[in-house]
Amino acid sequence: MTVPITLLGLLEREPSHGYDLKRDYDAFFGRGKPLPFGQVYATLGRLARDGKVAAGEPEPGAGPERKRYVITEQGVTEVAAWLAEPVEPEPHLQTVLFAKVVLALMTDRPAETYLDTQRAAHLQRMREFTELKRTGNTVDALLADHGLFHLEADLRWIDVTAARLDALAKAVRS
Repeated sequence: MTVPITLLGLLEREPSHGYDLKRDYDAFFGRGKPLPFGQVYATLGRLARDGKVAAGEPEPGAGPERKRYVITEQGVTEVAAWLAEPVEPEPHLQTVLFAKVVLALMTDRPAETYLDTQRAAHLQRMREFTELKRTGNTVDALLADHGLFHLEADLRWIDVTAARLDALAKAVRS
């Protein structure tokens, strides 16, 4: 997911100030990684330059003057095209997990230790997602489910790989 297309999508919903866009982005998409204000305004500047949004006149307020941004037809077209395009199915065949195991075996390091450490990290993250699912709202629960399903698949892969380490070691060392 890219920040520009997400901001365009938020603007298609309703014209907004940069502050409001950041708040909504962080609430729905920035879990654990809030969007810096500087990135919001830099992105809005590029979107305006490219004709995808238009900035209104500065509006006086309680603080500094703010501009309300409005999506243009070009921006709406881009959001529609992005929504219609399927996301590339994951995972990619060459993941970091796979690369670490293979490199550990190639360099005669203990791949089992890496897999055990990674399993523990995944289980800890799954506990965090489970707690978020238990205490959060519907958005939190759906995001937690997505993360849990990916972690479960990784754990299955870790178990299968651990069972096949001898065969994999022979294949990568020959």
